[in-house]
Amino acid sequence: MNIVVAGGSGVIGRALVPLLVQEGHEVTALTRTGHHAEALKKMGARPVALDVFDREAVFAVLRDAKPDTVIHQLTSLGARNFAEHARIRKEGTRNLVDASLACGVRRMIAQSISWAYAAGDGPAAEDEPLDLDAPPPRNATVEAVHALESTAAEMPDYVILRYGLFYGPGTWYTPGGYIAEQVQQRQLPAADGVSSFIHVEDAASAAVLAIGWPSGIYNITDCEPAPATVWLPVFADALGAPAPLVQPGGASWERGASNGKALRHGWKPRYASWRDGFRHGLT
Repeated sequence: MNIVVAGGSGVIGRALVPLLVQEGHEVTALTRTGHHAEALKKMGARPVALDVFDREAVFAVLRDAKPDTVIHQLTSLGARNFAEHARIRKEGTRNLVDASLACGVRRMIAQSISWAYAAGDGPAAEDEPLDLDAPPPRNATVEAVHALESTAAEMPDYVILRYGLFYGPGTWYTPGGYIAEQVQQRQLPAADGVSSFIHVEDAASAAVLAIGWPSGIYNITDCEPAPATVWLPVFADALGAPAPLVQPGGASWERGASNGKALRHGWKPRYASWRDGFRHGLT
């Protein structure tokens, strides 16, 4: 299959591109600059530099690539540029979908998040609503997620992957990463809010399988949603960091997500729990 990976040099893209090549797919990897071109070539992909906000350029690249599927893994999280990240979800996704439709692409797989659900009891399932009535500043995140998912759903076939919190190489949850540094300095308290995690390699493997999944939304998280009072001490210990301070309380939407649907469609994460992943998969 001919596949375009938008965000081929990102954290998920770097794990995903080699898997697609191993599966025999022809891969065009889009990257913001040419800095990662050689690395992508070594993975077996054809690198193309593209600014996703340049609408005409997006159309031109997809016309040239003629993909069967577009995998949208674009973010701006590495630079912690949240305004640009929201713009990618809205404007960048709009450009990718419009260009895909114009070029006859049938399927899009798009990266979303699993912590935009409304408050509720227990881990959230895919048929539960997003938190569209959230107050600021959370509303900006949820609105951008809603825009991304709604736009991607205009494709004839689409899969929305609602990922858990990424950990592993290149993420915030790895030695030297943004969250890891906060933990080292005891700046991140252990509260009661529940989170769901996913290792970057497991996130990439789900994207590969999603090529053959029925259209719809899938939570891509590990099997153990947990409050920070439980997972944060384990993460701190894996880093060799001091034990975190405990701060009771948490937001009602901090509930984690259920991965049962993805499991039923054949996905099996290497790290079924962050307990193993934190100890063996951080670097």
